[in-house]
Amino acid sequence: MMNRRTLLVAGAATLVTAAGPARAQLYPTVEEVLFDPEIPVIGNPDGDVTIAEFFDYQCPYCKRGHPDLLDVVREDGNVRLVMKDWPIFGGPSVHAASLVLAAGPDYEAVHNALMATPGRLTQDEVDETLSAAGHDPEKLLSNFKKDRQRIEGILSRNMEQANAFGFNGTPAFLFNTKMHYGAMRRNDITAAIAEARG
Repeated sequence: MMNRRTLLVAGAATLVTAAGPARAQLYPTVEEVLFDPEIPVIGNPDGDVTIAEFFDYQCPYCKRGHPDLLDVVREDGNVRLVMKDWPIFGGPSVHAASLVLAAGPDYEAVHNALMATPGRLTQDEVDETLSAAGHDPEKLLSNFKKDRQRIEGILSRNMEQANAFGFNGTPAFLFNTKMHYGAMRRNDITAAIAEARG
């Protein structure tokens, strides 16, 4: 009897086989990408569809689509959302990702505060945004320093995975094992979830 993860692995194997044996060895596994235990999950942790979004806190397209993505995940009720920090826009992006991943149980609130900003950010603007939303950037930085190895490991894995998939920028998505590139509107997200279930 096949369970959800077995089906996901089978789907990934199909993608990898189609790419040829030389390319197959470069791809990360489904478990590594969709079920990294060190990355917090938004939505239903036991959902039957997993969305992994490779994003940057300075990416305007990521931010513009984030409210629709959250709405669809909440309304559906059976989707796991895994935010794969891929800080490709320089130092402020790395700073933002490091603080959010150090937020522990406040991850989603801290994450959403930065995703609500309009576009590019300086490091000071990251800190000011978090302070205005009731989060202490100094405390988050202290948490990061205590947990640096884990957080830098997450960022390194995400970078390696994005490179392995050949992503050229943010946002980039996986709906289970189906890749989608670029910004997605609400109806696109809903259709991709339905396709993943099919």
